Amino acid sequence: MRCPYCNQDNTRVVDSRPVEDINGIRRRRLCDSCGRRFTTYEKVENIPLTVIKKDQNREQYSRAKIQGGVLRACYKRPIPIGKIEAMMDSIEAAIFNTEDKEISSTRIGEIVMEHLKDLDAVAYVRFASVYREFKDVSTFLDELKKFMN
Repeated sequence: MRCPYCNQDNTRVVDSRPVEDINGIRRRRLCDSCGRRFTTYEKVENIPLTVIKKDQNREQYSRAKIQGGVLRACYKRPIPIGKIEAMMDSIEAAIFNTEDKEISSTRIGEIVMEHLKDLDAVAYVRFASVYREFKDVSTFLDELKKFMN
């Protein structure tokens, strides 16, 4: 780290403390050349994730949009909110573990369906019916058969 006063790069950390409001670390530094002290702040850099929609438009990732779809699928089902939150955390982890800066909405839908299948059959079918855009009863029954096998 360069000293802001003499521009030398031989500084050392004297004190470190966590900073809650910005989720980072405050470091007190000392310049070995001029002897002056200064403070730096370190925080984790979040890489923004872009979602590629079916019509090839791009928008920023939103947990709230996925959570809204999951909550609609789980409506009036005997699923504790804690399980839904835990599932959302694992869905989000799976999405961000791809380490890409862009992900298709199709892939996100598949990830959500994989998790819903393990959570609740009715919620899975509800989500699949909207996500896969069933046009008629036969396509709906085909999806049910896949789930039953």
